[in-house]
Amino acid sequence: MLSSSARLLRLLSLLSSRPSWTCAELADRMEVTDRTVRRDIARLRDLGYSVDSEAGPWGGYRLRAGSRVPPLILDDEEALAVAVGLRGAALSGALGRDQAALSALLKLRQVLPRHIADRLGDLDDAFVRLPGTDGPQLRPGLLLELAVACREGRRARLSYTDGEGRSTTRDVDPYRLVHTGRRWYFVARDVGRDQWRTFRADRVDRLQPTAHPADLTDAPDPAHLVSRNIANGPYPVSATIRLPLPMNEALRLIPPTVGTHRPDGPDATVVDIGGPDPDGLARYLLTLGTPLRVLTPDAVRRALARRARELAEENAEDEGDAENAEAPSG
Repeated sequence: MLSSSARLLRLLSLLSSRPSWTCAELADRMEVTDRTVRRDIARLRDLGYSVDSEAGPWGGYRLRAGSRVPPLILDDEEALAVAVGLRGAALSGALGRDQAALSALLKLRQVLPRHIADRLGDLDDAFVRLPGTDGPQLRPGLLLELAVACREGRRARLSYTDGEGRSTTRDVDPYRLVHTGRRWYFVARDVGRDQWRTFRADRVDRLQPTAHPADLTDAPDPAHLVSRNIANGPYPVSATIRLPLPMNEALRLIPPTVGTHRPDGPDATVVDIGGPDPDGLARYLLTLGTPLRVLTPDAVRRALARRARELAEENAEDEGDAENAEAPSG
């Protein structure tokens, strides 16, 4: 005879498999009495499951959506399908910055039976993703490895290749993963330099946990650290501009991953921004479509003035065309 806990799981699985069951059908499938079925239905309700009942010879029990998410019962194929779907959502960032897909995948992976986890690993090895326009591609399973390292709180050996192709190996204390909408960043403390750093996840070659506990003393705001490091990256040219907009509007116009913002009174914001060259920065500033002033450097200010002048001249109405347009037809 099944234990009460196993019987509840069996009952829940049956209720989830089709829209409605009579009490007699459930009792027959579970090999218990009608009274036991009714008692177990009451226990499921106490646990938060919404089970409706209908009286009469054609009535029965029906599982419906409730006010909160109770534990779910998945068979092997369903668990594998959910894991694959969550992994795809995490890689694409389809659910936004809250990392909900990655967090759910991490929880599911921890409780998957070994034979299902092995099948998921086989799929990781077999999948091929064509490069698209939505950002760098990540090695299958990498985000899960990084997430596990952050959760376990153990120091790790990081093998990393920077933007110039230089490979390094260093000890890090994993902390958080941050998604900017295009890329994933791994936030960790560089033990050797005693500095909090951000690493592009697509450039992580390997992360090997150690037995040493991570030191997360004075951990930073991970989103702020990533935004600041991206905005203040190694750009050849940096400029400081003033927008006649309050801070919240300036942040919507220029994201924190593009510039570093500071208020200049209640109705203006100063932004530090980087770019490839003065002309490239001028082109970007013109796309903002708002009045602004370049405070420094002069090279960017001159490039912006030249671009604006060329645009005005290109769209100025020719004097002869204007006279023809004003002449009366006769």
